[in-house]
Amino acid sequence: MLVSRLGAAIFLLLATTVHGLHFYLDANEKRCFIEELPSDTAVEGHYKALEWNEQAREYVLEPELGIVVEVEVRLDAFHGTCAHPLLLTTQEMETGHSVVKTRGPPEGQFTFSSHDAGDHSICLSTNYTSWFSSTHVKLYLDIIVGAVRPDIEHDRSHVSELASKVRDLNQKLEDIRREQQYQREREADFRDLSEATNTRAVWYSLLQIVVLVLTCTWQLKHLKRFFQDRS
Repeated sequence: MLVSRLGAAIFLLLATTVHGLHFYLDANEKRCFIEELPSDTAVEGHYKALEWNEQAREYVLEPELGIVVEVEVRLDAFHGTCAHPLLLTTQEMETGHSVVKTRGPPEGQFTFSSHDAGDHSICLSTNYTSWFSSTHVKLYLDIIVGAVRPDIEHDRSHVSELASKVRDLNQKLEDIRREQQYQREREADFRDLSEATNTRAVWYSLLQIVVLVLTCTWQLKHLKRFFQDRS
């Protein structure tokens, strides 16, 4: 029982492995590593290439330097168990189908997923192809192996849930927009009513002034006639 638990714990610890190393490359040299992978396994690699500078007498980061990464599934690989999961190899092996072939900057990363179980060849080289080049490159490489491929169905359900929430938010925004539009219409009606009321009040005041002037005029004429008759 204790042995089985210990074995399970070791398996969980080794489920995701990280390999870090550095090596040297010449201009026309290619270095390949063999990684035995189960199916549906994601692999992520990080690299940094430094070129030898004669003036500085050290390895420096050159922007013109490019790293070519090629990943292939090997059809005819070694049988048996290797001493290290990353095996540096220069011997010829039968090439399978290509998984990744890309050219990147002197510092970058690459990722791929293994569709089939088996040995995968990870090869790195520089973009310098001249046979007369004496460039020396120091390459740091970290490879992370063991991350399981994301659950597509779970991602789809998560996206569907997010889409449903977005639709609900859009519906609420539409309701708020309609409410704001209704309030603006009510405000416009109230403004029109207020302006109409103010206009009526102005005309009523003018009418009162006219009636008052006419009344005063009539009273003055009546008093004038009254005093004329008395005299």
